[in-house]
Parts: sequence; C-alpha cells; structure tokens
Amino acid sequence: MKEVGLQYISQGKTPQEHLDNIKNACKAGCKWIQLRLKEVDMATYLNTALQCRNICDQYDVIMIINDNVSVAKAVLADGIHLGLSDMNPRGARKILGDNFIIGGTANTIENCLQHSKDGVDYIGLGPYKHTITKKKLSPVLGIDGYTSILTKLKNQNLELPIIAIGGIIEKDVAALMQTGVSGIAISGELTNQVNLKKKIESIKNIMV
Repeated sequence: MKEVGLQYISQGKTPQEHLDNIKNACKAGCKWIQLRLKEVDMATYLNTALQCRNICDQYDVIMIINDNVSVAKAVLADGIHLGLSDMNPRGARKILGDNFIIGGTANTIENCLQHSKDGVDYIGLGPYKHTITKKKLSPVLGIDGYTSILTKLKNQNLELPIIAIGGIIEKDVAALMQTGVSGIAISGELTNQVNLKKKIESIKNIMV
C-alpha cells in the first residue's frame, strides 16, 4: 500500500459539489481521496463514483469509497473505507479481492485489534474532536486518547497504518503526528479553502 499521508474526505451539499471539491483537492496536491456520499440512491452513487474515478486517474490519486462495497467494485476504486456498523472487512475482502485497500474506522484499542484480525490495510482512528460531518459520533479521543491507543498497539507489535480522523484542522496536525499516527484525514479544512494548494503544502510540511 502506498504511503497514506494526507487524505481528503469529500464534502458537499450535492454530488456535484463533492466532485468539484475532490477535483480541487487533487489539483492542489492531495494524493488520497475518500468519496463519502450519504443518503443518495445507488444510481447517483455509482454515477458520482465513476466521475470521481476519472478525476483521480487524471491526477494519479488513490480513490477510496466510503461504506459501499458494490460501488467500489463496480468503478474499480482503489479501496473501501468501512465504518464500525458497516460490512465486516473479511466480507468485503471476499467480494473485492486482495488488491483492494480496505480501511476500517476505530474508536478503541479493541476496535483496532479486531480490525487487525480482520485483515484491514489501515485504520481510521477517531474522532479527534467533535465534527459536524458525522451524525453518529463515537466518543472523542483527543491527544491523550491517541497516545494511549498507539502506545498499546506498539506494545503489542501491531504496525498497521493509523490515520487520525474527525474534526482535524492544520493547527492539530503537529501534535497528532507526535502520537505516532501514519497519516491525517481532513474534510472541512480542505473544503472551500481559498488557497487550497498552499494549505495542503503547509499541512504536508508539518507531517514530514
């Protein structure tokens, strides 16, 4: 799996806004995109995902689909991200095969250990703090939560890439990287940003 680094989780009031924001993030240098559509019908999700695939191909960007395994398979996405209440990663692996990246959301050390057993390629650990982009929010972790969980994982010699998620902005990145996470997923901070290229370069420099 390629370096995870900075991941943009799409936002928008309409599927077209998601696509516009994804294209802007790709143009500005983001190399991981997660298409996160909620409450749309299957045809709309499929059509939007196909357009997203074209954008990501144009900019040589990794494309992850949120939740929907059948859409991920149909559009030949690079991977799928599964929430705690979504399909089990083992089931997704049977459908998608070994070449797909499979990520899973985690909020506790127990979630992380289970994901490891289920064969995920990376873990999205969070939320770091409160975020309005998610309706059913797990308990907020904060820096102390990340430090505790990552220390326990290290003690158990578990070396899965851990991506910090949930309400993260640029000023949070340095402290999060010091906890030992492999990457950062950002949504709101990279949506409707006036100088997105400068913002992404600044965040990437902090992550080095």
